[in-house]
Amino acid sequence: MTDADITPPEEKGAVAELIEIIKTVAYALGIALVLRVLLFQPFTIPSASMEPNLYQGDYIIVSKFSYGWSKHSIPFSPPIIKGRILGHAPNRGDIIVFKLPRDNRTDYIKRLIGLPGDKVQIRGGQVYINGKALPRKEEAPALVDTGYGFTQQVQRFKETNPEGRQYDTQDFGPDSRGDNTGVYTVPAGCYFFMGDNRDNSADSRFDPGVSPFKESACKWDYELDQYIGDEVGVGFVPAENLVGRAQIILLSWNAEASLFKPWTWFLNARPSRFFHVLK
Repeated sequence: MTDADITPPEEKGAVAELIEIIKTVAYALGIALVLRVLLFQPFTIPSASMEPNLYQGDYIIVSKFSYGWSKHSIPFSPPIIKGRILGHAPNRGDIIVFKLPRDNRTDYIKRLIGLPGDKVQIRGGQVYINGKALPRKEEAPALVDTGYGFTQQVQRFKETNPEGRQYDTQDFGPDSRGDNTGVYTVPAGCYFFMGDNRDNSADSRFDPGVSPFKESACKWDYELDQYIGDEVGVGFVPAENLVGRAQIILLSWNAEASLFKPWTWFLNARPSRFFHVLK
């Protein structure tokens, strides 16, 4: 007689049930991982750098298939893919999540301004691409929360890029850092990004004085790290670092909302931003 023959039936049933639960959880996690890698990934906006189009507390969905897949499509960016699989070039004006080139780990979200070969410059707060200014129409000013206990009036503009795409931008006024730069020539295989909140965004502009990135390649020069407030500049972004295109604001909450205070899920929700398709 074997040990199996003397195992009580109820114990056999409990073990079998536990195995089934483990298998079910493993299947669910596997399906979720495949969907996250191949199709869509949620992100929460952590800062004001993309106002007035994305606000801190917006919960967005990013399509992973828009530009193909790279190692950064997979959690923790394992070096099992070189370059991009089924890669597609992004369109100017797309709002894109990418990995910060200096560490290949931190997620950033900005708007694509410059394509490979473009010459990008900012003069008086206005963007120039290949010597031509992007038209912008001044809109009504707005009061925004600075995050330091007071509000500030900002200028808003409707900007039109060379492809005819329009989007709102925000500007704290003339002579802000980043309002006047040198000319950046975007290298092959790289992209130039800016935040829509033009005076509150660490992006590809910094630092124009010493150029913290080499123009011959998307390589960060660590000896010339440039900091903007508590953030570090981005420089040019390699195509491999693109994670996906921001498609829709699914849900949104004010900063006062807390996971551990369920009533704030309702009191601090911003329903007017729910299911808002991004331009």
